[in-house]
Amino acid sequence: MARQQKRSRRGDDPLTPERIIEAALRISDTEADLDRLTVRRLATELGVGTMTLYSYFRSKEEILDGMADHVLGRMRLPAEPDAGPAEALRTVGHAFLAMMREHPSVVRLFSTRVTDSPPALRGAMEAVLRRLVDAGIPGPLAVHCYGFLITYAIGFASYQTPRQWGRLPADEGAEQRRQRSHFYAGLPIEEFPLVVELADEVAELASDAQFAAGLETYIDSTVRVLDRDAAQA
Repeated sequence: MARQQKRSRRGDDPLTPERIIEAALRISDTEADLDRLTVRRLATELGVGTMTLYSYFRSKEEILDGMADHVLGRMRLPAEPDAGPAEALRTVGHAFLAMMREHPSVVRLFSTRVTDSPPALRGAMEAVLRRLVDAGIPGPLAVHCYGFLITYAIGFASYQTPRQWGRLPADEGAEQRRQRSHFYAGLPIEEFPLVVELADEVAELASDAQFAAGLETYIDSTVRVLDRDAAQA
């Protein structure tokens, strides 16, 4: 028998698994801390009793799985086709980073669980591999590219999240970056000679420019492999 839809005390919208997951993402993204997402807090946010949530999800772990599936299944890629392998790799790399930024809490989710639901596999794996293959990257290499791009984006997003000055526009983040540079420059030079000397550059480690530079290095390497294989063929 189909589950009867329940209504929250905060409105007439019926309670659904989708609404529960969206509320869980709001809480975890606002707090940037999955530990602060509890079933009790989620129930309060939705205006229902705790036991009501357990009629949709058996545990917090199931909710976390649902959050990861939700985000991966809705990964967005630009509609315009790519001009070639380099552009496709660039498109996917930045799309992965955008996904991590939209929902900062999922960075930790991806590092603690495997998501294998059809929507997640379609949105963040099949569609990405298709994008790379259609751009001229052979399937096996496309899989390796996929692995690098998603782990690179996860790692960079993890590093950048507590260092918000890195993603701010140049004018907005100038003061924060200046403060970080000042901090590094003020370290004991006998212990940190290189950090002190390179204080301005170290302060830019969390910047979007750093992400782009690393991505372009990988793209150049991959294109050289493709060119070599084409020449050998």
